[in-house]
Amino acid sequence: MVTGSSGAPAAGSPAGATLDKAADENFPVAPFFLPRDWRDDLMAVYGFARLVDDIGDGDLAPGGADARLLGVSPERADGDRLALLDAFEADLHRVFDSTPRHPLLRALQPTVHRRGLTPEPFLGLIEANRQDQLVTRYETYDDLLAYCEFSANPVGRLVLAITGTATPERIRRSDAVCTGLQIVEHLQDVAEDLRQGRIYLPAEDMKQFHVQESDLAAPTAGASVRALVAFEAERALGLLNEGTPLVGSVHGRLKLLLAGFVAGGKAAVTAIAAVSYDVLPGPPKPTKLRLLREVGATLRGEG
Repeated sequence: MVTGSSGAPAAGSPAGATLDKAADENFPVAPFFLPRDWRDDLMAVYGFARLVDDIGDGDLAPGGADARLLGVSPERADGDRLALLDAFEADLHRVFDSTPRHPLLRALQPTVHRRGLTPEPFLGLIEANRQDQLVTRYETYDDLLAYCEFSANPVGRLVLAITGTATPERIRRSDAVCTGLQIVEHLQDVAEDLRQGRIYLPAEDMKQFHVQESDLAAPTAGASVRALVAFEAERALGLLNEGTPLVGSVHGRLKLLLAGFVAGGKAAVTAIAAVSYDVLPGPPKPTKLRLLREVGATLRGEG
């Protein structure tokens, strides 16, 4: 295992490269103003979540190091993401009862023991990526929400568990925020997801707005696609607004962290609207100024 001085995977290693992707997220993963132990634990959880997504998307670092660490030959891993996910799940169980093989799971182990985390949210994230290999279209919005129960909501629940602030009401609000963030990400990545063979826009909504799958492959969006994206963006914004009271229910630096999550989603919706909902040329990204303004509005209770 190659680690830095803190026990985290070292920069330049495959695991370190996975953690480096935190800078590209819509929301701050472990910002500097948090206590060091929170930052370490949040980055450990992020490393798990990012790696399982990379497995599911076929985005592992070249060379097959991750597959070998999980006991899967790189040759088999190239065409069998389900086998890699199964091996990753087996290594997750080692976090709870022995010694995991992968450095990112070894880095997760102290967090699990320190915070008393259970396997369920981690298993949910694995199941979401397993579903991505088997389900590439969603008929209804409810079907998409059910997917988000696995793909997004466990992350917020882990944040609440790490910070010792989980209550039923906060979990409910957190689920709304996380699902909203997931839908926003899907809207930003319509073209990229299509290249992966996946469409996260509900088929019933595509039919309502007279959008064909071929329309999503165009270099720019026509009026029907833009109307559909605007409709889904409004749904995502509604979820983010539903979850916003979560921010006011906590105090101190956690309040600022959660405001960053909510604001990141709202700023991304604003960025999508700023390009007139034409997401096909590439993911619209919010400016830092827009993000800061949204953070301020959320903290003031104006979001």
